[in-house]
Amino acid sequence: MNESDPSPTGAILRDLPSPYMPHKCGLLHLPRFLAKIRKHLDGKLPKSYQRNFTKGFDGFLCLHLGVDPEEVIGIVRDNADVEEVNRQLIKLFPDDLRVHVWNRKLVQMGMSEMGRESLMDTKRKMGIEDRDELISFADMIEIDEGRID
Repeated sequence: MNESDPSPTGAILRDLPSPYMPHKCGLLHLPRFLAKIRKHLDGKLPKSYQRNFTKGFDGFLCLHLGVDPEEVIGIVRDNADVEEVNRQLIKLFPDDLRVHVWNRKLVQMGMSEMGRESLMDTKRKMGIEDRDELISFADMIEIDEGRID
């Protein structure tokens, strides 16, 4: 496993793509979800990531697309070739991915009143409650995994 010492959030993987990284179809977080699936299938997804695996951003993305996360996992399990995975995902996903809707939603998660409270609670647990520039849950992933200082 590519883990550092556990943080307040648990073991950290430093080799997952950023949630802000788009897939070639344009959807943010999809490369990260696919990478997490591969780690899960290889038995290398730490418990700290398992608790939100297919939930959180993964689940919200699948809900947005109208697909079951298990279907995406099956495609990755059954196809070692990345291009074949992409071809199968295109078949599974709806014709209109509403990329702009999903991407806006992802970058704004944590900005509602309830979200800001939850975000502040997470910052407190991490000892970074003074970091006002961290405004979304995607930002929290970025700082936790070391892509933001």
